[in-house]
Amino acid sequence: MEDAQPAASRRPIMRLLEQLGRKGTLRILWELRDGQPQSFRALRTSTDQMSPSVLNDRLKELRAVGVVELAVAGYVLTEAGAELVRRLLPLNQWANRWLDDAASN
Repeated sequence: MEDAQPAASRRPIMRLLEQLGRKGTLRILWELRDGQPQSFRALRTSTDQMSPSVLNDRLKELRAVGVVELAVAGYVLTEAGAELVRRLLPLNQWANRWLDDAASN
């Protein structure tokens, strides 16, 4: 029996990129990067008033894949989520240099 997923979706990096490419996903991860729990309302505020339905959907997805959890005080990154965000930090550094370079041209 064949797997119903396209071949690209069975590759871990493709599955990760698909997840991260969903609207609002990276923004949520970024806003949770400091480790402080955030309520749904606080996350909405920090994500520029993301639609409640989109925010709710992304949080459910991120919880399902094990990178975000709902603690007593609010949403936080899991250990895996914190590792993912740490791996994104060099991309942030690159983006800062890129914008600086673009502004100077």
